[in-house]
Amino acid sequence: MMVKKRTGEPWMPAPQFGRSLSRGVGINLLVPGVAEMAGFCREVLGATIVYADEDFAALELAGSTFMLHADHTYRDHEMAGVIPAGGVRGSGVEIRVYGVDPDAVEARARQFGAMVLSGSVDKQHGLRECHIVGPNGYVFVPGIALR
Repeated sequence: MMVKKRTGEPWMPAPQFGRSLSRGVGINLLVPGVAEMAGFCREVLGATIVYADEDFAALELAGSTFMLHADHTYRDHEMAGVIPAGGVRGSGVEIRVYGVDPDAVEARARQFGAMVLSGSVDKQHGLRECHIVGPNGYVFVPGIALR
């Protein structure tokens, strides 16, 4: 059973939201605190927060929807055993966001105080990109195609 801190109703029932996610690849980040990661995604990556509360957030970025779930909501979930008690998360995973200006994200990350793992650079694989570490250790890689 999920443990929720939210006292009111979400912006839409979970089954309705789930049915809206019928195509593509979905990303759901498990985080200690939704507000901190949602703020980072908004301020640094330029995401739009569709909905957020203490338990869950739905965000839009580069034409895709992704989710944040607070750790406490997964207490009795199958994933509970893989949520680290502390430390960095997302080791070995890059969350690539195509069509988002890496120079602008890098500048906002520096203003936000986020770790810039690598600054914006043109890569041989045809993208300009940078690597930014979010508050919980997830690495975001915004990139735009080189012309």
